[in-house]
Amino acid sequence: MITASIVTYNNNLLDLEGILRSLLISPVQKVWVVDHSDTFIRLEGELQEYKRKDEEFLKHEGRGFRLEYIKQVNKGYGSGHNVALRKAIAEGSQYHLVVNPDVWFGAEVIPALWRLMEEKEDVALIMPKVLFLNGSVQCLAKLLPTPLDLFCRFFMPAKLIVRRNNKFELRHSGYDREMNVPFLSGCFMFLRVSALKSEGIFDERFFMYMEDVDLTRRLHAKYKTLFYPSVSIYHRFSRLSYHKWKLSLAHMASVVKYFNKWGWIYDSSRRRFNKTLLKELKTANEV
Repeated sequence: MITASIVTYNNNLLDLEGILRSLLISPVQKVWVVDHSDTFIRLEGELQEYKRKDEEFLKHEGRGFRLEYIKQVNKGYGSGHNVALRKAIAEGSQYHLVVNPDVWFGAEVIPALWRLMEEKEDVALIMPKVLFLNGSVQCLAKLLPTPLDLFCRFFMPAKLIVRRNNKFELRHSGYDREMNVPFLSGCFMFLRVSALKSEGIFDERFFMYMEDVDLTRRLHAKYKTLFYPSVSIYHRFSRLSYHKWKLSLAHMASVVKYFNKWGWIYDSSRRRFNKTLLKELKTANEV
């Protein structure tokens, strides 16, 4: 069984239309919408109406597709997805998709990732190529960050850190090859549930931001965590934490928690994972 979860915050049905349509035409069998809205909005009622009247939904519901709404006090992005992940584990799901509301994709994506997981039992996480609306690539497969990497991205003009940022975002890879990457974006994480049972789900100390880095690197220590460019998705990427001070503060708080957990200066796993990946990319470029 393949399941999925979407965490929402003050979203309405229109915001979810693209991802719901994408999931309906995929092999995903059950989706949990975990709503963190702190004000009264219409999402629950809109979803109920959608489930009663939408012809495409009713057609797929008749074939076994299920959509469940959960209202939860906002304890963070990872906490919201953990509600669904615990249910997925309890219901015997084999694979689970953690996905943002502002993502959509074609019918070929989930089957391709499913086949890859079935073929490669050492893979715990896959992220496909992620595109902007204009078709350009979002560089969301990264090295594990150092404190200096994140300081520069927060406080330095982009033109002064181009070389460092290009290395961090693996731009020299061309984003045209499969890569075993220690940091994959939380906007789309296709996960092997047995690996989550072994290595743990999201660390709920991270309210928002850095929870995807933390989870990827924990899985990467025991399994492969792949960037897979053979299929693509679209993502309305906004980097709100760089523009809204409340989100900036939340991001920086998570950064502090992350480095307190893994090490500010000395982080042997970070050094080893990054060195291994850069060596693999260099070798591939020389072939």
